[in-house]
Amino acid sequence: MKLSTKGRYGLRAIIDLARFGKEAPVSISSIAARQGISEGYLEQIVALLKKATLVKSVRGAGGGYVLAKEANEISVGDILRALEGDLDAVNCSAEGGCAAADECVTKYVWRKINDSINETVDEMLLSELAEESEDINPDGEFENQCK
Repeated sequence: MKLSTKGRYGLRAIIDLARFGKEAPVSISSIAARQGISEGYLEQIVALLKKATLVKSVRGAGGGYVLAKEANEISVGDILRALEGDLDAVNCSAEGGCAAADECVTKYVWRKINDSINETVDEMLLSELAEESEDINPDGEFENQCK
């Protein structure tokens, strides 16, 4: 499974929101500046996170975005599924997958891999990532050059 830029940037954006949105709503432009993501693309990503009820908007002069739940109630799996959809590495083991799935000798392997991926991302919490981010990058400025 390879995540798209939408998933990778979205995860960075929501970690930023968890860090800097504790006291007041955070603007798209401030997240974009800190994370090195275009505002237009970030707006599309945040719309998906909002639709999944992971973030909510606050209107007005001091408006922006805040988490819709506590950071310790949001898993990485919640975030990535909101942005990427199904996280299975191989679709053949899923319900309605490959036409030959019932007779496939490798179905067990793919199911185990998919289950491991989903279990791992569901155990990781946004609060843990936000805390780790504070330790790694205290000022929050964009330094990650991975694509």
